[in-house]
Amino acid sequence: MKHLTRRGILMSGGAFAALAACSQTPATLDATPQANTPATPAKASGWMDGTAMAAAIASGETTSLDQVNAAIARAKSVNGQINAIATEIYETARAEAGNTPAGPFQGVPTFIKDLHDWKGAPTQYGSRAFKGHMPDSDAPLPAKWRAEGVVVLGKSTSPEMGLMASTEPLVTGETCNPWDTTRIVGGSSGGAAALVAARVVPFAHASDGGGSIRIPASTCGVFGLKPSRGQLPAHAGESPPIDISVQHAVTISVRDSVNLFRDTQSNDGTFAPLATNLQPLKRRLKIGFTTDAFAGSVVAPETRAALDDVAALCEQLGHEIVPYAPTYSGQEFVDKFLLYWAAGAAEFAQQASAYTGKPVGPDIVEPWTLGLTQMFMSRRDEMESTLSWLKGFESVYDADLADQGIDILLTPTTGNPAVKLGEQAPTVPFDTLYERVITFAAFTAPMNVSGAASMSVPLSWSPSGLPIGSMFSGKRGDDQLLFELALELEAVRPWADKLPGVVAL
Repeated sequence: MKHLTRRGILMSGGAFAALAACSQTPATLDATPQANTPATPAKASGWMDGTAMAAAIASGETTSLDQVNAAIARAKSVNGQINAIATEIYETARAEAGNTPAGPFQGVPTFIKDLHDWKGAPTQYGSRAFKGHMPDSDAPLPAKWRAEGVVVLGKSTSPEMGLMASTEPLVTGETCNPWDTTRIVGGSSGGAAALVAARVVPFAHASDGGGSIRIPASTCGVFGLKPSRGQLPAHAGESPPIDISVQHAVTISVRDSVNLFRDTQSNDGTFAPLATNLQPLKRRLKIGFTTDAFAGSVVAPETRAALDDVAALCEQLGHEIVPYAPTYSGQEFVDKFLLYWAAGAAEFAQQASAYTGKPVGPDIVEPWTLGLTQMFMSRRDEMESTLSWLKGFESVYDADLADQGIDILLTPTTGNPAVKLGEQAPTVPFDTLYERVITFAAFTAPMNVSGAASMSVPLSWSPSGLPIGSMFSGKRGDDQLLFELALELEAVRPWADKLPGVVAL
């Protein structure tokens, strides 16, 4: 079976007829300041970031098997509370420890997101339809990670085909936030962010088609950079009409993210290679700032207060903060983006049907997927104009920043901190869930359509102790600039010693 893509080529006409027969989303369904050089991240007791762990293994201070066994023990100690592992391959990991390729992260344990193939582990795509599916090869970025020498312990949980901003799939059940296990981890790289936040592994593979690295990074209090389109390998074969999905990682330390990025960068001539020794940013930036959702949805008071504080921090560092408002219609963007998103759901429903031999329906795909599929079917005649509008958005986005003289945008990552489990479950009635999703995931998607670099940085916590990420976004190709800014922010407001209630240390 070929690798599935989150947002593949739009379906053929033959698929539409099969989908047209699918029933409406059922109402219910059972569900089981000052530093001038990058600081070494502060250590919580017993914790090392991936860069330090790789160095310790290489020097003989520890072994890969020791670190793999320790990570497995950590996973077993907390996964009963967070349910962040879709599949474990612990015995395979033990056998591979010390025998992986001699790459920069040789011997370091990690997890691959369940949407992406790793030979030797099932890929379920967060879906009951693909339960037990075994790929015969690695997806492109995981293949680069294999060459890096990592030891994969298993697959991290994801919502069905990454279509949700919460990780509560019917196939594996809800993944719980280590900061408050009654709340969501975000999505779609929710399991990855939970495992890193709980310090099970120092970093984990992640992907982002509409916010799926940045949203769970925000809700779980970890660092997550969405690369520019084309910076890192993303797809096997032909790209979709609008290439919105990229892959990278969620980490605690910025330097782990930097090193993983540098070592897997495509380097095809489109972008300059990442510098070999990045330093905290010295250049002062003009930062466009808003806490208003682009489409006008409600933003929580604690989120606004946290971002106001981060803007003040940036001013204290010498950056210029200016008000920002998009010159494009946020409501029009959301409408067109979600129609394209729904086209991806419809394609996935077709793939699930072909794989299982069953018609599209609630026994193979979730109610949210079915609702998106029907949304696409009812608006098929709008797709040509929607694709044209979205294809032109990168120039609109770039001009929006250039015309206002803005280097970087600062916004919230999400409209509010992590909400309660169940509020964004895939079984919530479609219209209600639709409004909840666009209110929560209110800021991230424009950077996917434009291909821009964007990151969520864990600089704030709510009065009740929930993480609140600050999202900094540039243009396509601004990845190094964002990394340098992240190193500056990490030095003046470090977060590595901030630990959740569920932690494996």
